[in-house]
Amino acid sequence: MEAMEQTKQAPVTTEKAMEREAEGDVSSGTGSLDIAEAQEFDAKATKRLLRKIDFHILPIMCLICLLCFLDRANIGNARLDNLESELNLVGLQYNDCLAVLFPFYIAAEIPSNMMMKRIRPSTWLAFIMFAWSACIIGQGFVKNYQGLMATRALLGLFEGGFFPGINFYITQWYRRNECGLRMAVIFSSATLAGAFGGLLARAIAEMSGVGGLSAWSWIFIIEGLASIVVSVLAYRAVHGYPASARFLTATERHEVQRRLSADSGPLSDDFDIKYVYQALTDWKIYIHMLICMAGFCPVYSFSLFLPTIVKNMGYSANNAQLMSVPPYVLACVFTIGASTLADRCRQRGIFLLGFQLVAILGLALLASSANPTIQYTGTVFAAIGIYPQIPLGLAWNGNNIGGSLKRATGIAMQVMGGNCGGIVASYVYLNRDAPRYITGHSILIGFVGMAFILTLLMTICCRRENARRDAIARVAVTTELTLEQKMLEHEDADGVSWFRYTV
Repeated sequence: MEAMEQTKQAPVTTEKAMEREAEGDVSSGTGSLDIAEAQEFDAKATKRLLRKIDFHILPIMCLICLLCFLDRANIGNARLDNLESELNLVGLQYNDCLAVLFPFYIAAEIPSNMMMKRIRPSTWLAFIMFAWSACIIGQGFVKNYQGLMATRALLGLFEGGFFPGINFYITQWYRRNECGLRMAVIFSSATLAGAFGGLLARAIAEMSGVGGLSAWSWIFIIEGLASIVVSVLAYRAVHGYPASARFLTATERHEVQRRLSADSGPLSDDFDIKYVYQALTDWKIYIHMLICMAGFCPVYSFSLFLPTIVKNMGYSANNAQLMSVPPYVLACVFTIGASTLADRCRQRGIFLLGFQLVAILGLALLASSANPTIQYTGTVFAAIGIYPQIPLGLAWNGNNIGGSLKRATGIAMQVMGGNCGGIVASYVYLNRDAPRYITGHSILIGFVGMAFILTLLMTICCRRENARRDAIARVAVTTELTLEQKMLEHEDADGVSWFRYTV
């Protein structure tokens, strides 16, 4: 209580928060103003504020996300331009080069999200993007299996911080029912990366022999150079957290923080290792890790092998690059549409269940028929069912974790689980199973089926827990806790009595 009184007596001003950011002492910034005194914006002003935030936050994040997934998955396009034969890859060596990325990716995720709490997002994101871009360029000059393995491992180490980082970053700007759409818009860039990668690879194929390099080398070099340019731009274009955002007025900064506080309550934003421990001992996060693993496994399988799968339907290498584009475009549309509806309904589980069934249908069509038309239809349904699951699942987990450091850790853990699926994905489609890949499609059906069961379990558990807390609130002396009563529980994260889970 003494600490509370000190907080009331000495509210931190916006100017001081901006000074701290300039010195590098930046956290989430959601508790640094005397939010209780803020006057709430009306609906029209709130809409204008959100549009302003969207305009300054989303475009650069979408561009970075597009290039991140393009850099990670372009090896699938390079494979069609003689990567394997020229590097003398035999047996499972190509699959090994895909898989080696993920252990390093996983190892980087929690430390990276902790760095997002400690230093400016612009500094950290620009640094890791510059580093992974250099790895991609280096990948264009490798001469053997060992060189490709080394560059892929470094790529995973530096890319590992991006995806959990941006998901945490979004939760520091938007209310829980607003995060899903923004995450979907950003993740839709990953689906566009698949489409754009096929088109770009087809164009770069004409550069084979230029400078004594093969087409697959130019795929890595050109896309790596593009990422280098954007990493420099990101240092200036990525904003900090709301308390120090220079594109907002003082009143707007105040309102952003008031909205976040009203949405999640006065939960702690302190940088304390106990909140990391809370995340590590929360069973719900482990369920989300498994759901995410079962979602990322087919996503990575498709992004890494779709050009090869389409080629084995009877298309030439160049036409296979082009035919891999439509499934990604449709996946992008459904990804944004699904998250828009989920935000409006303030539900995630039911939408995840629906898309998991669509994914199973698409994969079943691929496994059950040798007809190229049916197989291609299966790829479309599979892409539509697979890709929307990722932003829906990430938003769901982020919505249900209270406190910024626990949330940062929990999101990183979830993406770690997802990238364990990436290791499996590297070995789902093997050369010995070509051209039908029935075993690979069946494995993915099993993973998505597991996700369906776990999603149903989590939906039921969240509903029951909300009902239990509602019942306790009804029999309490007062149904609405005071701010002082809530502050007494502010270190308990989403375990507090007044927190309600998104279902």
